[in-house]
Amino acid sequence: MTEAIVRLTDVVKNYRKGRERVEVLHELSLEIAPGEFCALMGPSGSGKTTLLNLIGGLDQPTSGTVEVNGQRIDRLGSRALARWRAGHVGFIFQFYNLMPMLNAQRNVELPLLLKKMSASERHERARTALDIVGLSERARHLPRELSGGQEQRVAIARAIVSDPDVLLADEPTGDLDRATAEEILDLLNTLNERHGKTILMVTHDPAAAERAGRRVQMDKGRLLETA
Repeated sequence: MTEAIVRLTDVVKNYRKGRERVEVLHELSLEIAPGEFCALMGPSGSGKTTLLNLIGGLDQPTSGTVEVNGQRIDRLGSRALARWRAGHVGFIFQFYNLMPMLNAQRNVELPLLLKKMSASERHERARTALDIVGLSERARHLPRELSGGQEQRVAIARAIVSDPDVLLADEPTGDLDRATAEEILDLLNTLNERHGKTILMVTHDPAAAERAGRRVQMDKGRLLETA
């Protein structure tokens, strides 16, 4: 039996809205195997992004356990979580979140500033990540000088530069036209199949979800089915 790289057990997540308690996740349990490409689908408000944030250490559960590669991250404080994120998880967002005043190379290097390494090592690792996503020739370009698809490739390079355990992608093709979206999905498939990256992708797009090896449906904070 393959040990799960992500394991959530009986996770509950509550928020306060005025005097009302809103339960976003309801005793949710999920396991993701190493090297799996999993698509998480469901209507708006179903808890998909909340689940992604818990796995990525951006939020913590009200109760239950969140384990990533053997680490109980629900037990970590804010400083320890920040250090953990820097080395173990890569985020890919719908709107890229690149720093507009930094070129592609510098944007990719940003996660490495939290690590103890020389400037030359940061440069080399960023160049390697840009080469993997096919943008080494654009290393000196600013975000405004890139197309949307190129910006997302830079964002993916930034996500993989620290060689994380898990890639978390929140609607990574949601702001792209169909042809460019297919290119980004091709890249995610390559990272999964050739480089062995574990990927959890939130998407509303059935065509994008079909690229994943497994599809998980959510609604009202519960897992409904997997395929």
